[in-house]
Amino acid sequence: MNDRTCIVTGKAAEPDKLIRFVVGPDSSVVPDLKRNLPGRGCWTALSRTTVDKAATKNHFNRAFKRQVAVPPDLGGMVDSLLAKAALGALGLARKAGQVVLGSAKVDAAVRSGKALLVTHAMEAAEDGVRKIAQARRATVHAGGPAIRAYKLFSQGELGLALGGTNVIHAAVLAGDAGRAVEKRMVALDHYRGGSPDDLAMLAAVAGDEDAAEDVE
Repeated sequence: MNDRTCIVTGKAAEPDKLIRFVVGPDSSVVPDLKRNLPGRGCWTALSRTTVDKAATKNHFNRAFKRQVAVPPDLGGMVDSLLAKAALGALGLARKAGQVVLGSAKVDAAVRSGKALLVTHAMEAAEDGVRKIAQARRATVHAGGPAIRAYKLFSQGELGLALGGTNVIHAAVLAGDAGRAVEKRMVALDHYRGGSPDDLAMLAAVAGDEDAAEDVE
């Protein structure tokens, strides 16, 4: 039970790629994202699909070798906890001066290579996202880092976390607080299935025509 092996896939992985679960006093399955709750635990892959399968196919009963109570929306519960952790980290990074807001400041942070990641509100206009994507491609073309971009939160959620009423684009900068945000954003994104924009950015090549145009 202490082996870090997914109870659904049977595959071992690093702790950051897994979710730990324990059984609470009321025999219900409890997510242990910080991996510090007492008792015997079991693990699933960091994936909403995997958690949903574990919940509906009696994997938890078999893993704990007893009848346990699985919350009706365990997958959604885990999603909410991961989102809360990411938004909380964003707020702390903002207070530490490691978040910049607004398309112009985000563009500058990306082009300077200081940005660890970019986050767009779900309501962000395609034109605004495209312009920052051009800056990300230009940075790669110039030999800089491939800066990930995410669209995981609503404008309201970002505004509440970052102390602004109209947060559409934000960049997280390097630093301890910024890296804490990066870790939690990557986890949430992975849980939700991965960001196509992130994957496309990581696959960017220096010969990209759009990037070349944008650098000139």
